[in-house]
Amino acid sequence: MDQESASNKSAVRPDKPITTYDKNFRVTEEYRQSLPDMQNSDSSQILGANVPIMQVGISDFRLPLTYLSKDCSKLTLETSVTGTVSLAADAKGINMSRIMRAFYDYKERVFSLELLEEILLRYKQEIGCSRARLKLSFNYPMLKPSLRSGLKGYQYYKVAFEGAIDDLNRFRRFVHFDFIYSSACPCSSELSEHARESRDIYAIPHSQRSKARVSLEVAEGQDMPIEDIQAHCLEALKTETQVMVKREDEQAFAELNGAYVKFVEDAVRVVYEQLDTDPRIKDFQVACAHLESLHSHDAVAVINKGLPGGFEGDYRDFKDLLC
Repeated sequence: MDQESASNKSAVRPDKPITTYDKNFRVTEEYRQSLPDMQNSDSSQILGANVPIMQVGISDFRLPLTYLSKDCSKLTLETSVTGTVSLAADAKGINMSRIMRAFYDYKERVFSLELLEEILLRYKQEIGCSRARLKLSFNYPMLKPSLRSGLKGYQYYKVAFEGAIDDLNRFRRFVHFDFIYSSACPCSSELSEHARESRDIYAIPHSQRSKARVSLEVAEGQDMPIEDIQAHCLEALKTETQVMVKREDEQAFAELNGAYVKFVEDAVRVVYEQLDTDPRIKDFQVACAHLESLHSHDAVAVINKGLPGGFEGDYRDFKDLLC
């Protein structure tokens, strides 16, 4: 066999590919440049309709991030991140890994709503999109006192920071906050009293664990500590569920529920009243669910401030308010 034939034979691929992992293989820049990139294919490779996509990206990548409490203490909390961008017509796709890689460059920073704007501007520049969104979801701890015993325990609040930037680089900042409370039914309370007064019958009004989800847009140039949102909810609803409880605390909680009976309609209105007094809050929406102990279904309500272009009060996924 001559030299040319041997060379041609060695260039022919084997009938079967190698199935062992080569742990010694090292990627060179030349090899990296040779790798195919389907995401950057031209519009001829698009499957389906060649139309824009409003949001495309990755959801629920997790990492520990640092936040500041109201007293400037640093808290490192496990965070679930969702990052999405818009995709224009004629573009096959985005490089999904850029969303995570760019975000990881900020992982040592202290996270705030303002930092989200910086990250989103980078997304627009590096990914070449016109709009982008980020949402950071985490459980935020607060040490809360019992009602009478003097004990303290950590209450965890489900919180999300959200940022959105549009075609004109207009940035909007949102906070979503879950507050869990007890709701004693006013109707059941009156009927129980009627049974006692008219027939000397002991009856217990029904109450249930309930949840308010507050979504608010923070006004430009304003800061909105999570502790202040919790304070608004507590001032409005009064009957937050307890962490550490002795007998005197349980009695106090029963008295508290008796003093602040509430329908779900009452709940959304009293939270509205609280939020509407805070000039740091540009817009808001409140969704409440009372997980009925009388019925086999739940009582739900939604209220919004009603600003043009703001929250629409169009809440539908009430099962997400189970607690």
